[in-house]
Amino acid sequence: PVHYETSQEFFLALDRNGKLRTKEVEQLYCAHDKMFLADRYVKGRCPVCASADARGDQCEKCGSSLEPLLLKEPRCGICGRVPMVKTTKHWFLPLGEFQPLLEQWLASKPEWKDNVMNYCRGWFKEGLRDRAITRDYDWGVPVPLPGAKGKVLYVWFDAPIGYISSTKEWARNIGQPDRWRDYWCNKDCELIHFIGKDNIVFHAIFWPAMLMGVGGYNLPTQIPANEFLNLEGRKLSTSRNYAVWLPDYLSKWPADLLRYALAANLPEGKDADFSWNEFQRLNNDELADILGNFINRTLTFVTARFGGVIPAPGTLSDADRQMHADLKTGGEEVGALINAFKIRQATARVMDITRTANRYFDAAQPWHTRKTDPARCQATLHVCCQVIRTLAVYFHPFIPFSAERIWNMMKQPGTVAQQSWLTAADPAPLAGVKLDTPEILFRKLEDADLAEEHARLTAVVAEIEAQEKVDRQPSAGASAAAAASEGAARRGQSSAAAAVAPKGSSPDLPASSVKISIDEFAKIDLRVAKVLTAESIPKADKLLRLTLSIGAETRQVVAGIAKHYRPEELAGKTVVLVANLQPAKLRGIESQGMILCADDGGTLSLITVEREAAAGSKVK
Repeated sequence: PVHYETSQEFFLALDRNGKLRTKEVEQLYCAHDKMFLADRYVKGRCPVCASADARGDQCEKCGSSLEPLLLKEPRCGICGRVPMVKTTKHWFLPLGEFQPLLEQWLASKPEWKDNVMNYCRGWFKEGLRDRAITRDYDWGVPVPLPGAKGKVLYVWFDAPIGYISSTKEWARNIGQPDRWRDYWCNKDCELIHFIGKDNIVFHAIFWPAMLMGVGGYNLPTQIPANEFLNLEGRKLSTSRNYAVWLPDYLSKWPADLLRYALAANLPEGKDADFSWNEFQRLNNDELADILGNFINRTLTFVTARFGGVIPAPGTLSDADRQMHADLKTGGEEVGALINAFKIRQATARVMDITRTANRYFDAAQPWHTRKTDPARCQATLHVCCQVIRTLAVYFHPFIPFSAERIWNMMKQPGTVAQQSWLTAADPAPLAGVKLDTPEILFRKLEDADLAEEHARLTAVVAEIEAQEKVDRQPSAGASAAAAASEGAARRGQSSAAAAVAPKGSSPDLPASSVKISIDEFAKIDLRVAKVLTAESIPKADKLLRLTLSIGAETRQVVAGIAKHYRPEELAGKTVVLVANLQPAKLRGIESQGMILCADDGGTLSLITVEREAAAGSKVK
């Protein structure tokens, strides 16, 4: 109820402020289920990668953001029938009107991550368009206006409002109903969104525009978005069971091993890959051999040579003081990296501190000074114990369970989570503390330990590839065009050259002799496309690489027209694209479709449209 109330208040505020527009639009409607279909209730063939099971909002296979009307061979996700296109009225947020304000606001955020800023600049360059904020559903937050029966708020619109409504509910639950304003209306409060890159547009453009339109709310302070994390070189897919499931993982290994592997390999600036081999290496070579080794060698030495009692430091040497200084400086750097949302670098830096501690131990040679200079040996071991105590605090953000174990091994009061980062490197009263028998913190993983994980993923990949092989089979309507494209590729031509049979190329087979049904022809998706760029391909004197806009997306097409058109005369031209062909590789370059040309005795002429038509318009 609190969320309904808050979302409707947002809608009404935008409406009162003159920030909304209404339009008649076309949407997919299932006559059998008597409903307009939500994006995820539409299934079909992806227009980008041709996956047969793409959803109306996104293709899981290639990650493309989609709209239901872009899907090829759409079907209702509920009953499987073919939906119809039907007109309906909706409310829109005119994002284009907010673009100058958004650009000015983002220009004041030079410290934001490049991936976020570049993503937003790309949207601004294309120009922001009106975005629907309502849908025809029988569930959701109702549009609070007369004459809007059956209309609800679109989920992308009311989802971020949930941040505010959940804060309101918390405030009411603690008996202080206005406390939510301390977070959302107090200019001293920082609002930080931790998201993946597929949510950048919602949090860095749509959501701030909504907040600006309503007024009185804090805008995001930071949006540290990460790129995608792949699994063993492939895209994660929970629907296909290609994932690491936490319940399975936690039944075998401690959480901290995975936490560390993820932190050390976060996709902060570009996509990253999780692999079981790297997981094994990070555990064995870093957690066990660097951190675990330093703790174990120190505490084992104290147990064996000092009866488990931490010795007093005595007089510190320059090396001892330098170790303390390195510890404090390192902690300041780790903290600064965390505050800058550079977790991957922070993970590397805290492990570097531990490497420094191991080098200090080696250089001090306590096994030698135990006999030649006992006071020096005691000072070394005391400093090492101080380092271990501090490392428990420094590692807590990354491996909290292990950090707590380290804290307890050092017999320290309270919990590690209660300690101040700023004073973690200050000397603590450790002399005389009696330690328990040291325990091994990190067990090394053998190849056999991970054999089951490798086998499971291999089996899942085999299933996925078998399904993809089925998906790659061309539909009946596209089979003739696809065959022509493949034939052209075998002859070293581009797919464009195969679009129209050369004049006189088959004198014994008239052009009208091959018949297809109207249903087959209807499956060929022809689209108006604008040529954005054109360039020659090295060592391919017949081919040009074209970048085409078809409205919601861009395509790369390799066309065999270099003998007939210069690259500089193609930019801006309108052409016709066969948009639902399987991608094919020509000279190692993927061609994502086929442009149409007429061949008049060996002279190719691009097929275009008589009047101006928007890129992406369907050719009927």
